[in-house]
Amino acid sequence: MAKQSEIFGIQYSEIQNLLVHVGTNIVLAIVILVVGFWISNLITGAIRKVLKKSNTDEGLVTFMSSFTSLVFKVMVVVSAISQLGVEMTSFVALLGAAGLAIGLAFSGTLSNFAGGIMILVLKPFKVNDKIMALGERGVVKEIQIFNTYLHTEDEKVVILPNGPVANGNIINFTRQPLRRVDCYFNLNLNTDLEFIKTLVKTVLADEKRIDAKPVPFIGVESVHAGCILLVVRVWTKTEQHSEVFYSLNESIFNRLKENGVQLSDNPAIIPVSK
Repeated sequence: MAKQSEIFGIQYSEIQNLLVHVGTNIVLAIVILVVGFWISNLITGAIRKVLKKSNTDEGLVTFMSSFTSLVFKVMVVVSAISQLGVEMTSFVALLGAAGLAIGLAFSGTLSNFAGGIMILVLKPFKVNDKIMALGERGVVKEIQIFNTYLHTEDEKVVILPNGPVANGNIINFTRQPLRRVDCYFNLNLNTDLEFIKTLVKTVLADEKRIDAKPVPFIGVESVHAGCILLVVRVWTKTEQHSEVFYSLNESIFNRLKENGVQLSDNPAIIPVSK
């Protein structure tokens, strides 16, 4: 029978020492994680502030902040594991052995990281640009390590993977200072076009947000069975595009209505914006 001072041939004092040693290491590992993550957040926040004060591109600010946070947190986790007594040489060897499998499993993630680098270097868009990518339209709010965050007009957040974004078609609506506004109206075949143009010109003359150059264009886009598709093209500052589009459509419609012009009931094919 085992003596009361030992169990399975191991002295109680040795067990107590082992428990104290293991417990201490666990507590220290937890402290390293908590304090390390806290310091990591402080450093990341400080880097973000410094980059913003130096007028660094907002996309680079968000990218570097998320990248720095990831690096520091990985270092903290490795330190905590080391505190638990895991030999780092063995740990690194294990990571190396699993590296290929992990790389294959997360090849999409790695391509997203490379895509983020390409976006920052080539700058097809930047933070606060309005873009369309992967079939989604919105304002770029963040460019992080792996993803780009868009806010849509109805305040939805669309998260796009950087890899496909960098390798796909991107429409940047805010890259140029001016943007064209196209308005279409279905008119009856017997409409006096010169009279309509005169009415539209009076509306354009009252709209101060329209640029004089390029010169506004009013003309027939196409003729369909029973109707004429009239197009009005003007240029305005990019940031005013939406408000000018809706305002101009309403103003022209009201001016036509005030002068007894009837719009056609026949549907016409509105072309895609050119």
